[in-house]
Amino acid sequence: MRGCAAIRCPARATAQAGHFSQWTFANHAGTRSYKLYIPAGRHSEPMPLIVMLHGCTQDADDFAAGTRMNELADRLGFVVLYPIQPADANASKCWNWFRPGDQQAERGEPSLIAGMTREVIASHGIDTRRVYVAGLSAGGAMAAVLIQRYPGLFAAAGIHSGLPAGCAHDLPSALGAMRGGKGIGRSRTGRAPLMAPSRPMIVFHGDADKTVHPTNGSRLVAPFEQGEARTDKQRETVRAGHDYTRHRITTPAGVDAEYWVIHGAGHAWSGGSRRGTYTDPKGPDASAEMQRFLLAHPRAD
Repeated sequence: MRGCAAIRCPARATAQAGHFSQWTFANHAGTRSYKLYIPAGRHSEPMPLIVMLHGCTQDADDFAAGTRMNELADRLGFVVLYPIQPADANASKCWNWFRPGDQQAERGEPSLIAGMTREVIASHGIDTRRVYVAGLSAGGAMAAVLIQRYPGLFAAAGIHSGLPAGCAHDLPSALGAMRGGKGIGRSRTGRAPLMAPSRPMIVFHGDADKTVHPTNGSRLVAPFEQGEARTDKQRETVRAGHDYTRHRITTPAGVDAEYWVIHGAGHAWSGGSRRGTYTDPKGPDASAEMQRFLLAHPRAD
């Protein structure tokens, strides 16, 4: 596989249908491992790919168990890629979304994640129009960076309990952004610059989140609401789950977004399994709703 010339990597033949295997990718920015899930069954057509970025203290196995995304992959026929952030890159295994060197295309961690994504696309016959990125917390913040920096690679993004791209430039400003306070972003104006969105996005955030302030969910979708955007807001209830308010937004250019405010929920993947960390088994089911939205938005260009 490309990127593995000097590293011992599993042969492609080891990736069996329904198999969860570990791989290694390297480029000028360093080396990262990742796990790849190929769904059960035979698939004659190119499949979609969802890149799943775990949160702090998590790893690929934990995140896969908590989100149950592999089970959805078996039912719906898509490949799942889980990049792994090691402790030697961040002591808490967080993606370094707040560092300027890790916020640019073809630099730092974005280049590593994009590189392994391209590697999987080339090696597994992925449908290049249906490649998506999603994440939780720090992984969600990195997903926001990737959808902004790589619109030609990723068709849409899913962000759970995350933060907007460019809202911090170092660790102190990252902590300020997580608290929802002012003084964040490179301009230190209290808000990240609003950029016209070019790709669809679905956002989930609990309004009782004590780790990443809920205002960050609003900041993520604010660029979609500029100008003459069409917005529909509806409060709904999940049986035996959390109430939530879903905002459906379409920009004047026709780019869609959904913003799910989950009432009474904290810093956890909504509808997740107790087999993983940072999960809330109560609905709504973020994994099911996320894949629904993502797969409905192939890249048109």
